[in-house]
Amino acid sequence: MNLTVAELAKQLAGEITGDARATLTGFAMIDRAKAGDLTFAENAEYFAAAEASAATAIICDLKAASDKKILIRVANPRLAFAKALAIFFPEPQFAAGIHPSAVIAKSAQVDPSAHIGPHCTIGERVKIGAKVVLQAGDFIGDDSVLGDETNLFPNVTIYSRTQIGQRVRIHAGVVIGADGFGYVFDAGVHRKVPQIGNVVIGDHVEIGANTTIDRAALGSTVIGKGTKIDNLVQVGHNVEIGEHCIFCAQVGISGSTKIGNYTVLAGQVGLAGHLKIGNQVTIGSKSGVMHNIPDGEQWLGIPAQPDRQAKRMMIALQRLPDLFKKIAEWEKKLTGN
Repeated sequence: MNLTVAELAKQLAGEITGDARATLTGFAMIDRAKAGDLTFAENAEYFAAAEASAATAIICDLKAASDKKILIRVANPRLAFAKALAIFFPEPQFAAGIHPSAVIAKSAQVDPSAHIGPHCTIGERVKIGAKVVLQAGDFIGDDSVLGDETNLFPNVTIYSRTQIGQRVRIHAGVVIGADGFGYVFDAGVHRKVPQIGNVVIGDHVEIGANTTIDRAALGSTVIGKGTKIDNLVQVGHNVEIGEHCIFCAQVGISGSTKIGNYTVLAGQVGLAGHLKIGNQVTIGSKSGVMHNIPDGEQWLGIPAQPDRQAKRMMIALQRLPDLFKKIAEWEKKLTGN
């Protein structure tokens, strides 16, 4: 795609310094940029590198200045970067229609604008909304609903009665609605508790590859609108996740835990069951959470605790070798040995 600097700056709500008529032919990282490319710098170090690169223009903040490069100056360079990438590398478009290898129940309702790719299976009474994309090998269980413009990448499995909102993106290998992990110990064996609920996913959710979200034992496992879930995340049965949360890779959430809005779980965080995690909470990587967390707090560690307390403990642990050495010296002086 070729754009003039002026055309791109208009779409990014940016101001230009330099030749607004110059043509941009691509977007590249600083160390790979060539003539005609746009690049991006969000701090002084990157800006200096971008100035020294072969790029024709730089997305940067409003304070930046250069007599070497064309600048598109914006209030939020990272946001402009995301928008520019979408302009230069638009999402692939899928033509409406049903591949001959797809298997679709007669009672299913598939909007004519939907794309149903090779080897997809759509169960009884399923409802597929406008411009939905099932790329290939997707399974949609009975009585499920997929909202408009939802996109399922290859080999996604949706169990029965799952409800998915509009403009949801679900990446390859995801399983939604498998049985929750519920058993009762009886007479020396683990007897299964039937999991008869479902999963409800709000609008604008994105779910990373090979993530699993279990159906509820009763009621619904809920993922709030705008929440983004990374790869390899496990969400247990009856979990309720609020709106616009961010969960990084390998997070594990035990059953019946409730999580508020705008909460961030860093990589490999584990949450025990039946907890209540507030709004705008941040939990550090590898933390093991065993207690409720109020709104707005930052926790980390194993077991997790408020960040200031956890950091004090970490510092204290680092000082233990020196403390042991001093104790040994005092002991030697006191005993004469």
